[in-house]
Amino acid sequence: MENNLDNLCYEFFREFSRYEYCLKACGLHHKIKDAKANWDEYAKQVSEIINNTTDPELIAAITYFKEHPPKKQIIEDDSLVWDDSLPQEKDLAKFLFLLIRRVRNNLFHGGKFNGKWFEPERSEALLQHGLVILRHCGTRHSEVSKAYSGIA
Repeated sequence: MENNLDNLCYEFFREFSRYEYCLKACGLHHKIKDAKANWDEYAKQVSEIINNTTDPELIAAITYFKEHPPKKQIIEDDSLVWDDSLPQEKDLAKFLFLLIRRVRNNLFHGGKFNGKWFEPERSEALLQHGLVILRHCGTRHSEVSKAYSGIA
């Protein structure tokens, strides 16, 4: 399982990075000098895709994130702990993209892997469902899809 999870992690990083580039390339970035993707604006633009989907794969991914959201690694009393609190966001699309960014942060900053995967089944599910959401929204957003294909 560990090799599959390593490959899935790489796939998630690659896709997340690519989508983050696509957002910036099609103008969905913060209007500051730092090149930062504006995930909240993107969430607004794809909220209809999220809220009105009939696709079983996307419904399953959304349901998983709502029922098993990623935790946030924090420092408490000088120790690393997992915080179960969720972002206080009422908009479902914004909420999901906050959680997908949390998955990325947990991986990138070492929260889920310290030479050995922590909760490998849960990590695998979060990565797979995160990819489903990224890809469904990305392929259905015309400008992001063009940037992804190298057209923009």
